Amino acid sequence: MKKNMGMADRVIRSVIAVVIAILYFAGILTGIWGLILLILACVFLLTSVVSFCPLYLPLGINTCGKSDKL
Repeated sequence: MKKNMGMADRVIRSVIAVVIAILYFAGILTGIWGLILLILACVFLLTSVVSFCPLYLPLGINTCGKSDKL
């Protein structure tokens, strides 16, 4: 897998994931929408860790700079 996520993209996704998790476990996000957002937060964290977003491939998006690519 080639990296297709830059550092800024990874940080933004991580921050969003942490905020969603905090809101969910604090009881602010509840029900089915809370669960869906928690799953999305997990996906955001996973893609941030591996620096690869499969959705970017068909869309042709690459936020990774030239020096970040492997």
